[in-house]
Amino acid sequence: MAFGGFNQQGGNAPMGEINMVPLIDVMLVLLIVFMITAPLLTHSIKIDLPNAASQSTNETPDTVTLSMDAFGTLYWNDDAIGDDELARRLADAAALDPQPILHLRADRDTRYQRLAEIMSAARQAGIRSLGFITSPD
Repeated sequence: MAFGGFNQQGGNAPMGEINMVPLIDVMLVLLIVFMITAPLLTHSIKIDLPNAASQSTNETPDTVTLSMDAFGTLYWNDDAIGDDELARRLADAAALDPQPILHLRADRDTRYQRLAEIMSAARQAGIRSLGFITSPD
């Protein structure tokens, strides 16, 4: 018996054989699984696919960098602009197809309120993609 009983003469002697039944059971289950799945991996259907001559369209949208210094001055791609000019340029950028990605870069000392106003203006203009630019430490 694999587990031993209470009336053994050996007492507390360790069992000297390995129980192979669980190992054999697992191996038989794996054998059956592989026998079932192996034909599925090699099965293929021959299909005559049509040929099409087309060029790939890898249009990457432009990026617009909107920077803000510590004094609150806005820069659209390194050109200083005002708040009224910002609303017009955001609306023009939102009308383009594909729409450019707006990268927002702000000074460390910029108030969050000002950033929230700019993000809100971009959202109202219809800008769908907005990213923040930071400097690594």
